[in-house]
Amino acid sequence: MEELNIIISGGGTGGHIFPAVSIANAIKKQHPEANILFVGAEGRMEMQRVPAAGYPIKGLPVAGFNRKNLLANIPVLWKLLKSQFMAYRIIKDFKPMAAVGVGGYASGPTLKMAQKMGIPTLIQEQNSYAGVTNKLLAKNAKKICVAYDGMEKFFPANLIIKTGNPVRQGLLDSKISKEEAAKAFGLKPDKKTILLIGGSLGARTINESVLNHLDLIRESNAQFIWQTGKYYSQEIQTLLKNEKNLEMLYVTDFISNMDVAYAAADLVISRAGAGSISEFCLLKKPVILVPSPNVAEDHQTKNALALVNKDAALYVKDIEAKDTLIKLAIEIVNRPERLQTLSKNIATLAYENSADIIAQEVYKLAVAYRDSK
Repeated sequence: MEELNIIISGGGTGGHIFPAVSIANAIKKQHPEANILFVGAEGRMEMQRVPAAGYPIKGLPVAGFNRKNLLANIPVLWKLLKSQFMAYRIIKDFKPMAAVGVGGYASGPTLKMAQKMGIPTLIQEQNSYAGVTNKLLAKNAKKICVAYDGMEKFFPANLIIKTGNPVRQGLLDSKISKEEAAKAFGLKPDKKTILLIGGSLGARTINESVLNHLDLIRESNAQFIWQTGKYYSQEIQTLLKNEKNLEMLYVTDFISNMDVAYAAADLVISRAGAGSISEFCLLKKPVILVPSPNVAEDHQTKNALALVNKDAALYVKDIEAKDTLIKLAIEIVNRPERLQTLSKNIATLAYENSADIIAQEVYKLAVAYRDSK
């Protein structure tokens, strides 16, 4: 059996890492002989998450550009040059037949170097608004896998394949019922449940929206699963110590069993990261999106509006959320026909087997490269 070496590069957040691992798993499932090497950024989340998923990873010292203070970018440029040299060494030693970029700091130098060395590259663009790195890399890419319509305004149309975003496989395989899921969080199976998630680190705006409306939550006759994020957990636990009668509010810093949380939820409140949105589509979950204002090119707002324009989600601006979010959520969760419409419309945007389709495209590129040698 001939060797099949693939590099997957990128990371920085769960939104980049989960799809990357899903693609790797799909390649291994289809081609058990494949050797997969990840390239990430030193000190970022992928350096722990990827080995935990069973794959080797090399770290580059690459960092993000400071758009507000240009002088602060002198060390950043040095790190970028060093990262490109290290990526060259990694590629020379590993001899990949294809390289995949999922976004995040490390994918820039890795894919740029792979392209210079004649290795075919595939870009996986998760958002509805392409990032600067991917736009630059696209000129020399062989394939670009996207999740939204209209991406030809960023990329050459002949390279685009609409695959959707890969999601965590465990979410789709879960068989738990809504009743069992509610009980797992100590909640009542017959009550409407709202799930609040702000990403693994948390979202200050979503957390403040809850803290500002504890009285509304008490009176609502709904119940809540609230992931505060590790960053805000201690402060929130302290603030809640003096509050009484909050048995309808399950509070945790991090939910590891997201399949159970989704099964319990009638309505989700979330940031508008592309990976999360793909999960809501596949799970048919009615959702209120609160896009983060702290992301490049405000791409989360664009992600959210792509759904809102198809009546597949609701949207609250970050700046308005503290006043209106909880009130809106309680109103919507008590309107079964509205939940049903949102669920039906978001389901039409789902892409199944995204990771498998991307894995097949990677394999085609690798074999064509191998056969040309």
